[in-house]
Amino acid sequence: MSQKKVYLAVDLGAGSGRVLAGEFDGSRIELRELNRFENTPIELPDGWHWNITSLYQNILDGLKIAAKEYGDAAISVGVDTWGVDYALLDRKGAVLGLPYQYRDSRTDGMMEAAYAKVSKKEIYEATGIQFMFFNSIFQLLSEVEGGGGAIDQAEDLLFIPDLLSYWLTGEKSQERTFVSTTQLYNPVTRDWDFKLIEKLGLPRRLFKEIKDPGTLLGTLRPSVAELTGFKHLKVVMVAGHDTASAVAAVPSDSSVPAYISSGTWSLMGLELPEPVISEQSFDDAFTNEIGINHSVRFLKNICGLWLVQESRRFWLSKGEKYEFSELAELATEAQPFHALIDPDDARFATAGRMPEKIQEFCRETGQYVPETPGEIVRCINESLAMRYAEVWEKLMSYAAQKPEVLHVVGGGCQDRLLNQFTANAIGITVKAGPVEATGLGNILAQMLADGAISSLAEGRAIVAASFPVEDFVHVDDEVWTLAREKFASITKSL
Repeated sequence: MSQKKVYLAVDLGAGSGRVLAGEFDGSRIELRELNRFENTPIELPDGWHWNITSLYQNILDGLKIAAKEYGDAAISVGVDTWGVDYALLDRKGAVLGLPYQYRDSRTDGMMEAAYAKVSKKEIYEATGIQFMFFNSIFQLLSEVEGGGGAIDQAEDLLFIPDLLSYWLTGEKSQERTFVSTTQLYNPVTRDWDFKLIEKLGLPRRLFKEIKDPGTLLGTLRPSVAELTGFKHLKVVMVAGHDTASAVAAVPSDSSVPAYISSGTWSLMGLELPEPVISEQSFDDAFTNEIGINHSVRFLKNICGLWLVQESRRFWLSKGEKYEFSELAELATEAQPFHALIDPDDARFATAGRMPEKIQEFCRETGQYVPETPGEIVRCINESLAMRYAEVWEKLMSYAAQKPEVLHVVGGGCQDRLLNQFTANAIGITVKAGPVEATGLGNILAQMLADGAISSLAEGRAIVAASFPVEDFVHVDDEVWTLAREKFASITKSL
């Protein structure tokens, strides 16, 4: 039985989930993975959904392992997940259907439908959020526009981490960092923007009191406690949006850290004390999401390793099985700068045929057409680095002082080739790690609630002392300058 304080993190990404244990000895955190599982959406007759009950069962299995391993040394558990998705519940607390997966086509045309009610500029001025077709605002509008569906019966709107916490505790809640991503939250007033909600015709009753990370939700429901073996485990509201948790664990002592949270999506930004909502930020399509202690994640969503994940899935469907490490090695061996794509081109946002879509893009732009997996993954990595450099240049116009380093955290920080490309493309030192930043940010929020640390700065210093970070120093090379010029001409030609 451990004598350390133990905090449990449920961390669900769009591709996989894990239950982690953070063992804190007073100066360092040791992280242990208790249960890792796939998170695979399922297609039903009405569209793509998350298999949320399977995820919940895997969470319970992880908690069972934690109870056997740690017993009463485990202080609390918190849940964070990918963004924007939600469930609707009736007045009895029953879920009205499996939550939709954010890439489902039900949001087709919903951006235009929203702009017919409220101008794009007005929406941005109210929320400061980047426009993405899958944002909660457009998903909810699709429910209203469809008519006669679950939203008419719904009494509660629970976002995915709130839903899972409700199943664990029986307590319903809406957590601020997640709420801030919906494009229905006003970061200036720090509340739902009810004027916008009413103009869109969304039911006001669904938007409840917003709670902050660190809020104690309660303990496990009796049946959950009996099933898992925990008697007194507390459930603490953490930064429910996974990027908010990841940024909380960026091992930086800077007052304005610069980061990429790298995974299925790449989220590049600065942590600021206040939102930036201006003509320039609107034109540049930057977003203002909320972090722990009301900090602002001023960032841009960039299509990330989704491109590699989908390519791998395509090859697997053809009987070609590659591990990510194999693909990285093949990319290293491929010829540099044969072809570049715009990672944020709309064709790459949906699942299926990813290598073929990349080839189509290259044909349309008159480039060499990559054929082998190595060539395709190299094309993806170089293109992501070019896109990072493009976004970085705009991001720096909002920084009072240019950061000395760029922190890359999350699963994508293991891609050493991409890290080096990023350093070369931007011209800055990249510090990669920790891999499990999201789970660590989840744990830091629990430690704050427990009084084990007094500030997020203290928590970040503990993370820095506990986990290795690898430096990637940029190489000044004319080849990269020419590549940036090529990328700019390609992306502007479409």
